[in-house]
Amino acid sequence: MNDRLSFEKRKDLPDNMFGLPERREYPMPDAAHVRVAEAYFRYCPEELKPRLAKAIIKRAKEYGVNVESQIIQSYAKRF
Repeated sequence: MNDRLSFEKRKDLPDNMFGLPERREYPMPDAAHVRVAEAYFRYCPEELKPRLAKAIIKRAKEYGVNVESQIIQSYAKRF
């Protein structure tokens, strides 16, 4: 699994591919990156966690990824 995006590939991603599009953080162009966003969720600022959790779950459904984190599930319900 390669969770690295080159600068060029990341720059070319549309805003809607990011968990936090206004900050262009937590890119999720594929299933591997959804898992990476899930793993790095704990580093997200507290006030942005509900929005990121919702974005992770949305992308996970699109790519067939099962989000097992109860923490992410609970934050998604707050949004």
